[in-house]
Amino acid sequence: MMVLRHAGGGGGGFLTGKQVVPVNCEEEVSERLLEASVCNDVKSALRCLADPFVDVNYVGAVCLTIRKTEVVLREECPSEVRVDYEEFRTDVTALFVAVTNGNLSLVRKLLSAGADVNLRLFRGFATAAAAREGHHEILQILLKAGSSQPACEEALLEASSHGHWQLVELLMGSDLIRPHAAVHALVTACCRGFVEVVDALIKCGVDINTTDRILLQSFKPSLHANADCTALVAAIVSRQISVVHLLLEAGVRTDVKVQLGAWSWDLASGEEFRVGAGLAEPYPITWCAVEYFEATGCILQMLLQHISPDTPHYGRTLLHHAILCDNGEAVRVLLKCGAQIETPVKTTRKIEFRPIHMAARLGFSTVLQSLIDSSCDLNSTTEAGETALMICARYKRGECLQVLAKAGADFGLINIAGQSACSIARSSRWYLGFQQALLDVIRTGTVPTSTNMSVFAPLLFVAQSGDVLALKALIGHADFDLDMQDDRGFSAVMFAAMEGHVDAFRLLVYAGADVKQCNKSGENAITLSKLSKNRDLFEKVMLEFALEKGNRISGGFYALHCAARRGDLDAVRLLASKGYDINASDGDGYTPLMLAAREGNGKMCELLISFGAHVDVKNAKGESALSLARKLGKLHNEAENVILNALALKLVLGGSKVKKHTKGGKGTPHMKLVNMVGSSGILRWGNSSCRNVICREAEVGPSLNFQRNRQRKGDVNEPGIFRVMTTKNKEVHFVCDGGMEMAELWVRGIRLVTGEAIFGK
Repeated sequence: MMVLRHAGGGGGGFLTGKQVVPVNCEEEVSERLLEASVCNDVKSALRCLADPFVDVNYVGAVCLTIRKTEVVLREECPSEVRVDYEEFRTDVTALFVAVTNGNLSLVRKLLSAGADVNLRLFRGFATAAAAREGHHEILQILLKAGSSQPACEEALLEASSHGHWQLVELLMGSDLIRPHAAVHALVTACCRGFVEVVDALIKCGVDINTTDRILLQSFKPSLHANADCTALVAAIVSRQISVVHLLLEAGVRTDVKVQLGAWSWDLASGEEFRVGAGLAEPYPITWCAVEYFEATGCILQMLLQHISPDTPHYGRTLLHHAILCDNGEAVRVLLKCGAQIETPVKTTRKIEFRPIHMAARLGFSTVLQSLIDSSCDLNSTTEAGETALMICARYKRGECLQVLAKAGADFGLINIAGQSACSIARSSRWYLGFQQALLDVIRTGTVPTSTNMSVFAPLLFVAQSGDVLALKALIGHADFDLDMQDDRGFSAVMFAAMEGHVDAFRLLVYAGADVKQCNKSGENAITLSKLSKNRDLFEKVMLEFALEKGNRISGGFYALHCAARRGDLDAVRLLASKGYDINASDGDGYTPLMLAAREGNGKMCELLISFGAHVDVKNAKGESALSLARKLGKLHNEAENVILNALALKLVLGGSKVKKHTKGGKGTPHMKLVNMVGSSGILRWGNSSCRNVICREAEVGPSLNFQRNRQRKGDVNEPGIFRVMTTKNKEVHFVCDGGMEMAELWVRGIRLVTGEAIFGK
């Protein structure tokens, strides 16, 4: 009803100077009724209801707090329902507000005043609001007030979504719920895990085997899709253990097919493809329980009481699917429930592989460990004769290879093509990865199993790698033969030498490996080490070993020669004291002195000579210590000087026949045995005192007086002439065989002996 109201007061005629405002009394009083309902002010609401202008079904916008639920997804755990309240502005009626607030007396007054129980708002019917908020008595009143079928079905869904099983029973007893709505409520309750609601619906006769389309969600595997499914499928995907148990007890069918899988495979080759959740071919419900596995395994175990785990599906069993889904716990449950662990995957091309091969190929180490823990055959083969180890090598699966190695898988087997796991790793360009994975296992103390050492020998494998920690772990096992050889005759110490692994070589040598042992090419560890860029380091190891153990290794290694060449004076002293032959020749004909001379090491040459080294020995090439020292071509060559001194001393002290001139060159020369007496520094060529002189000086070549006297004789420039000047100023000339070089030695020797006699050493 519309009335006019003055905008101002005062006297005067009708509407004189005043504004007239139209007033809608019906809207005003209806808004006050709505406000009173929001505030739960029953008295004000009753005054409004007494107003003849009030519209009890007036719709207005207010802020309302409403109960809501949210499904929280968990990884391999039941989905949870989180309850919360949210406040938002929405269009409502006084009845909807009173029902939401649970104001029973106001609801009765509004209904008696003619409130429409079937008025649908944005947030649904008032009946749905009562079911959502859990107001049992109010819902009863609304049903008696004539709630419609759509209102009741909406309320049933709300009650099922919020877990109000008493309200579900109440609504199902209204005879206003159609079967499809009841099934939808059942599937919704199954997703949310409301066991009491599911139980109530089952007792009310809802068909538990009917399919309904609903939003299915899963965290792992990821799923968010509308799908046609039964209550059992919804409960399995949501991991609701109690609901599954209740449905099975109620006799739900388990022979249904489900299209929720994410995997497909080629029936000819057995190759798998990930196609996405819900896009694979339909599979049995137990397969769904594996793919959407619940962590405790209870759901799968309950289903396996009704369905065999070994029932084939496109050439595979449930165990194969659990492996494909990389679920080790599901594998354990299946094996515990009697699944056949060796059942092969069968294809139309007659390709066959077992669960262990599948897990190895896919790289699922946890699943592989589950199979091993259940005593699967570690060395079973595919139709191509390949073991799980070989498959790991082919597909570069390091973790799986380690699991198999620790479990004792055989590295000594070969496939139909004659390949081993090691050779497959090489051909797949994954040898370094294979090597590292296996070395990690060996370092922990696990020795790889090999029934054929010619195919794979752990000690030789580790020696080739040079890994000292792994080598120590193997050497610690008493059943290992350090000198075992492969088909080419190579031993562990040979591999270490050939590959340049000095630390591994040292470890093997000190452990007792035979460095003299030869391969089929006649090589041993010593000769192989000489080809390495680390040759000096290998020699140092051998030298240290010889010094420490006193072991005259030979086999191509000469400790004293090595020490001499390296300039290790202390080592030479120690080896000489142990009885090493100071004049022995090595494999190339060199003595220690020759090697020291070749290095130009004067101190070493001096030490060796002091121990009795022969300075005048020549090898098969005609080389001597002096010639080798001279090849250095350096000025002030210390080694050359030391050797020349030794040669000179040997010459003059040992003596030699020389031609002696008389009368200053005027007389006839004659042969004399000349030598020096070391302690006195006397040059002697006879017994009389005149033939025993002390030299004051010695020079190469003739004096001027001698040259004048011999001028007529024609032999003034005879090679090998040298002269001495005695302390009595007597000049004596000699001619030696060997020319100028020998003359120089005589002069050097005479000077050395004379100096030592006068000044001491």
